[in-house]
Amino acid sequence: MGNDSPAAFHMADIRNKRPTRRRAVAVGELAAGPHAFPLIVERRLPKGDALVMAEIAGLQGAKMASALMPLCHPLPLELVQLRCVPVPERHAIRVYCECATEARTGVEMEALAGANAALLTLYDLTKPVEPALGIGGIRLLFKEGGKSGLWLHPEGMDDDERAHYRPRDLARLDDVPCAVLTLSDRASRGEYEDRSGPVLVDGLRRLGARVADAEVLPDGIEPLATRLRALAGEGVRIALCTGGTGLGPNDATPDALRAVADRSVAGLAEMFRSESAKHTPLAWLSRAEVVQVGRMLVFALPGSQRAAKQGMDILAPLLAHALAMVDGEGHP
Repeated sequence: MGNDSPAAFHMADIRNKRPTRRRAVAVGELAAGPHAFPLIVERRLPKGDALVMAEIAGLQGAKMASALMPLCHPLPLELVQLRCVPVPERHAIRVYCECATEARTGVEMEALAGANAALLTLYDLTKPVEPALGIGGIRLLFKEGGKSGLWLHPEGMDDDERAHYRPRDLARLDDVPCAVLTLSDRASRGEYEDRSGPVLVDGLRRLGARVADAEVLPDGIEPLATRLRALAGEGVRIALCTGGTGLGPNDATPDALRAVADRSVAGLAEMFRSESAKHTPLAWLSRAEVVQVGRMLVFALPGSQRAAKQGMDILAPLLAHALAMVDGEGHP
């Protein structure tokens, strides 16, 4: 291979991803057999307490994941927790490794590394009394966080696992009436295809919202202000507006929102800018705005397709709870 030839592998570039809270749980089992199983659970193995040592090894294994796997990003782990659960009916020890952090990439490899290290340690301490051991069933139980939200392994979880770990998905907007409005003179004249509005429509529908295709309006205060008043009167609960939030002479979307607002929700607007700045410093040039019109929350988001996708990822975890607060339901 010459010096100019590309490598056959690469570490994923995550520089433009936004750090989010992430959690993963991995599981696996040591098949100990009827002779070794009671020695493990009664902590009578000749090398010592295998269950305690397995938990220590699992902690170390999770922290060393990036050293063991060359393309794995090193992460500042905020939680590593091991559990060794005896399963008498199978003469097995079921090992769980839970990892959590706030980062640009997930912690599933750390959870799997921790589970494997714990299982290998159980094997090492048990083999003097039983060489016919087996390790199997190692898999990711679930992961959560990031733009994908909750992922559950197709084999599922039993009731005890679900009760212990309580996997959390994005709060749903099932059957909540929503609207998406694209603000663009050129798109309203048919000079180019609206690409940001459909991204927001898809994002809302994935949360279960009831939303029609994006409407396209010309730039300016009055067309948008009139439409927002009508939507609030029709019972729409969330309106996502895309476009017209910059510093250009025709960028009037935030001004239209302020013209019809019953209340400003400044904290959400500042949070949106702050989180967007983790993608690009140009986010600080945005005049993104959030207001309340009656019982409807209205968000003014940037107009590019990429910004709309990033914006939906930022807002999705908050929308259902924000509506609950508007309705006086308080904090969960």
